[in-house]
Amino acid sequence: MVDLAFSTNAYTRHPLPEAIDRIAGHGYDGVELLADTPHAFFPEFSERDREATLAALDDTGLDVSSVNANTATGYYDDAPPSSFFDPSIVTADDEDREWRIEYTKRAIEFADAVDAPAVSVGTGRPLANNPPEQAHEYLENSLHTILDHAEEHDVRVGIEYEPELLVECTDEVLALIGDVGRDSLGVNLDLGHAAVYGEDPAEAIRQCAGHITGVHLEDIAGGRRGKHYHLVPGDGDLDFRAMFDALDDVGYDGFATLELYTHTANPDEAARRAAEALAEFR
Repeated sequence: MVDLAFSTNAYTRHPLPEAIDRIAGHGYDGVELLADTPHAFFPEFSERDREATLAALDDTGLDVSSVNANTATGYYDDAPPSSFFDPSIVTADDEDREWRIEYTKRAIEFADAVDAPAVSVGTGRPLANNPPEQAHEYLENSLHTILDHAEEHDVRVGIEYEPELLVECTDEVLALIGDVGRDSLGVNLDLGHAAVYGEDPAEAIRQCAGHITGVHLEDIAGGRRGKHYHLVPGDGDLDFRAMFDALDDVGYDGFATLELYTHTANPDEAARRAAEALAEFR
């Protein structure tokens, strides 16, 4: 059976230790830690913050499923709409790209400190004056630097693909893993993203077998090719039985993490309802 975790990115109206405590109160086995504001944004994340996080994990007994380093909203004093991924590890500006590489290294060190097996990273988008071929070159160079650091800390890096990013589907992430050729690189498989792209999420699991560093769960209205809006399981049209059967079939023994950042207004309700909806799979 796959253990369930819940991401703190639904609890951005609460301090990180409180988010951990609230998630534990809903009976989850693990927690994913947001490596961004207002939780663990590393330029502002003090030693006291780190100690408080470790204390909350110790008090609750929760394991850390992963460190979510997909976003960098904290980079901006007044974040523009495009801040969700930028600056990314494919950004054309050398200084901005280096900032994101170093930030990801900090996320790896944090993962090591909280005994998380992996860090998730989005590729970002090929924006103006950065065509996909050039962005791919930046991506691979960035990843080799990041993976050198990850291997020193015994932490894996999972690429989370998403429609409209440079790497946006299963075939592309597997091609990237093959091109980079390092065991420390895998996929943080967001099954809702697979569905929105038009893939069968259960088949995506089977294709990624042996490369999955973590799993993100959410429901999607409209199922395959539906709208990219994260819903509580049961509120959309995804087949969770098929997805959990596929995880069993490939022998996946990590966490499946609910990622419901769209429910910050009432994260406790979302966490409770999601746990109830998926109780049969635990």
